[in-house]
Amino acid sequence: MTSLLITGGAGFIGSHTCLVLLGAGHDLVVLDNFSNSSPESLRRVMELAGPGADGRLTVVEGDIRNPADLERAFAAAPANRPIEAVIHFAGLKAVGESVQHPLRYWDVNLSGSRQLLSAMQAQGCRTLVFSSSATLYGIPEQVPIPETAPIQPINPYGHSKAAVEQLLADLSASEPGWRIARLRYFNPVGAHPSGLIGEDPSGIPNNLFPFVSQVAVGRRERLQVFGGDWPTRDGSGVRDYIHVMDLAEGHKAALDTLLAETPQMLTLNLGSGQGHSVLEVVAAFERASGRAVPYELVERRPGDAASTVADPALALKRLGWRTRRSLAEMCRDGWAWQSVNPNGYSTATIQGGELMPKTVLITGAAGGIGSGLVAALASAGWAVIGSDHPAAGPDPSTLQHCQGWITADLAALSRHPDHLEAFKSAVLTATAGHDFMAIVHNAALQRLGSFEQLTAMDWCETLEVNLMAPVAISRALLPQLQRQCGSIVHIGSIHSQ
Repeated sequence: MTSLLITGGAGFIGSHTCLVLLGAGHDLVVLDNFSNSSPESLRRVMELAGPGADGRLTVVEGDIRNPADLERAFAAAPANRPIEAVIHFAGLKAVGESVQHPLRYWDVNLSGSRQLLSAMQAQGCRTLVFSSSATLYGIPEQVPIPETAPIQPINPYGHSKAAVEQLLADLSASEPGWRIARLRYFNPVGAHPSGLIGEDPSGIPNNLFPFVSQVAVGRRERLQVFGGDWPTRDGSGVRDYIHVMDLAEGHKAALDTLLAETPQMLTLNLGSGQGHSVLEVVAAFERASGRAVPYELVERRPGDAASTVADPALALKRLGWRTRRSLAEMCRDGWAWQSVNPNGYSTATIQGGELMPKTVLITGAAGGIGSGLVAALASAGWAVIGSDHPAAGPDPSTLQHCQGWITADLAALSRHPDHLEAFKSAVLTATAGHDFMAIVHNAALQRLGSFEQLTAMDWCETLEVNLMAPVAISRALLPQLQRQCGSIVHIGSIHSQ
């Protein structure tokens, strides 16, 4: 298999494509500046890809507009397996934002692509799959839309995509040896069926599907449907929706074709060829989620079309690719993602090109609740550091789930600064090279007798373990927690007497 550079690989489509490509045996270098994505998506991609993918995904944090970052990305591939092809996702994609900030869109989408092509040229890499868009068709003159339809974008985003396509055509015509695929896809939606990776837009979503899912999960009050008087079957706009996993497989099919055939330039629609109205999507999502999706009909938006549906016949002919997943599956998988990730991805960090595992410290980890927490968080991909009293030895299965174990008497930590410092040092040693994000205070003494039965010593020891020790540990370790997402969780209990 080959070494590939994936620009924007942490994004919605990029992350799902990375998973498909890892499954096909490719080695990947992902270049991303995380301006509208999270490194956490790539950590989860590696989790889904399984042990066989270890060491086959390298992350380079950088910008395609920066030649030095591009040079680092190409250099990140193994010396004996240089980058042979690039899949180019990096770019800005919000239509409304492009109208407000056209210079930014031309800079990132066109200038960034130009820098990438120059770097590829310098590295002798001549194979590129470009993430284009059906937006460049503008308001279509015929539906379904073939690849031969006029290119007539009506916003800066569409113009920038059309410009990159023209740049690729000029490059292909001027220099032999280029293998290029320009993939014009329509409306990618859904998520991986595991619910571990999905679409996590920054701010208010610009597209229908994430807005619908956020309304269903309670993040948004209601959906605005732009126009209820279109000449369609229910008056709402009709679009061609494509499951993101179908789209990821389409990128792999395009790459396979380019690598197997002689140099050429392919221009292909990736879509289902079937249209669904906005109200049909709302109804399907309600069925999949079991949640109501309130909506209101508002005025049409300038530049919208009644119906936009792909003619995907050429992709089937040239790539042997077609969509396989239904609207019901798109909604089911989209809800699987949104319901367990209501706020999208948490923040993770990168060090030396490697994704740092999320790490949690659990006190009281040997007990019944503690060992259950250890097993649950470890199975969810966390690196767990367990801790408990010297007399509370963990069972072998709990130790097996832990990346490290620290024996400590919490009562002594609150009384003796040197004990606390030693505990802190042990935690920092155990979490070195990890993304230390959370402390779960589960250790506690439970004094269930009546007030009269408790001695002064009982009260002192209970306060030391249940109150003073968690405070001391939290204060000692707080600077080491990630600034943006560090969490401290205290496990309490209620006893009725």
